[in-house]
Amino acid sequence: MPVNRSDLADFSHFLAIARHRNFRRAGLEQGVSASALSHALKGLEARLGVRLLNRTNRSVTLTAAGEELYNALNGPFAEISGAVDSLNRFRAAPAGRIRLNVLEHAASLLLAPVLPVFVDLYPDVEVDVSVSNHMLDVIGEGFDAGIRYGGTVPEDMIARRLSADIGWRIVGSPEYLNTYGVPQHPQDLKAHRCLRVRLGDDTLYRWEFEQAGEAISLDVPGAVTIDDTQFAIALALGGTALAYLPEPCVRPFIEDGRLKTVLHDWSPTGEGFHIYYSGRRHLPNGLRLLIDLIREVKPLGL
Repeated sequence: MPVNRSDLADFSHFLAIARHRNFRRAGLEQGVSASALSHALKGLEARLGVRLLNRTNRSVTLTAAGEELYNALNGPFAEISGAVDSLNRFRAAPAGRIRLNVLEHAASLLLAPVLPVFVDLYPDVEVDVSVSNHMLDVIGEGFDAGIRYGGTVPEDMIARRLSADIGWRIVGSPEYLNTYGVPQHPQDLKAHRCLRVRLGDDTLYRWEFEQAGEAISLDVPGAVTIDDTQFAIALALGGTALAYLPEPCVRPFIEDGRLKTVLHDWSPTGEGFHIYYSGRRHLPNGLRLLIDLIREVKPLGL
């Protein structure tokens, strides 16, 4: 069938729905209402003569025809977007939109110090940041890039380091330590209250320690499980339990005495943050500029 301008717009809407599996989020990306997207999709399905989506009150899934159309269109539309973005080099000022999926720690420690400078330098570049600790297919979900700790970056992606390696600390409030004592060895934590950490794949993190070539990994005891750093800090400050956190997150509280470090000689250093993106897609100019600025500012060293 001949393709007209209306079809192209509806194909773009369909790709957004297929990526997000959610009409509201797809509408936010496309700049239209969820009802407008639904109307456009019904029109596209009618013109094509096939159903592309299965829709219920709880989920949106692709039909076999929808999967085939998505796989056929996703690459070409990405190339079109990349070609348009590449024209930025001919503009006096960079413009466009970049979408990032980043860890909570990367958002607060890496992007927060840099983005105020970036938006002043490049006011026409729109930065859409989704903060999530869940493991997902960043490129498949429609993001231009993701930021993760080095050891968790997918192997098939291009990765660039954005920070130095990061130390981790076990901290507790003076009140907690006065009540429950100070652990002298990681095994002593079995008699303590600890904040258990849920990872992005829904497994529980085993606290890691190392000293003089000896490595220990512990499934620590604790009544509270969390996946949010600010919540963990608040609980630690309140004397609820010991917390295991990146040193930059707790440095201000250690310096003012509200938290104290324990097992410092056993505290490990982990890989720093890396940004990763597909080598099969054009790298948006705005993303290139953001990477360069982070590496120039070095909020966490490099």
